[in-house]
Amino acid sequence: MSVELSRVDEFALITLNRPEALNALSFQIVRDIGAAIDEAAGTDARALLFTGTGEKAFCAGADIKEFMGRNVVQEFQATERGQHTFAKLDHLSIPSVAVINGFALGGGLELAMACTFRVATPNARMGLPEIKLGLIPGYGGTQRLPRLIGEGRALDMIMTGRMVDVQEALQIGLISRILDGSAVDGGIAFAREFAGFSLPVLRYARDAIKRAGTVGLTEGMAIERDLNTLAFEGEDSAEGATAFIEKRAPAFKDR
Repeated sequence: MSVELSRVDEFALITLNRPEALNALSFQIVRDIGAAIDEAAGTDARALLFTGTGEKAFCAGADIKEFMGRNVVQEFQATERGQHTFAKLDHLSIPSVAVINGFALGGGLELAMACTFRVATPNARMGLPEIKLGLIPGYGGTQRLPRLIGEGRALDMIMTGRMVDVQEALQIGLISRILDGSAVDGGIAFAREFAGFSLPVLRYARDAIKRAGTVGLTEGMAIERDLNTLAFEGEDSAEGATAFIEKRAPAFKDR
């Protein structure tokens, strides 16, 4: 299968398994990614990780051969489907981590940007080269990239189509960490830094931060206030405070 969903300890792992094509996204693979996200959402996993088979690529983007012979309606529908699929990660109740091993280009980078976090191996290279095909990113690249790295840097990357290496990606905030050793092991180690916390509270934090880029400060502060109050009402808030006073590790129950 080109999209494989597996379990590694407390984490769900989606692997793009098409190494002969650098894990490129066919239309069917996009559908399969959506189905795998839905399946992972129904489990008790603490986080969802994405990676690609092999050391060359996380995902090299769209399967260019499928572009040939399509009409405008088909292009519109395919773009809409890709956006809808990746947007599933925005509504997922658990955090997601793109473990970028090698190239993450076009739709591959757009998938990674839809995740909560991005971590990468030292050989990783990232870019949105659609401009070189006479196109612009269609699976969320023009919207998510400026939110992550700022408008100026996003204009630079998208309008030149250039790739950034892992050091630049870290510097501009496109990724959170550079991994050592095995990509999957490194991604799991990163996920364990937050997976033990209360899942609802992690969701509140993620939602508040995401809204910060789309609303004014006054509205954003109101969102933070309301989500903080929701967190305070939960059992995990009381457990966290009690554990702090008792000088022990909290035992969160996701309530």
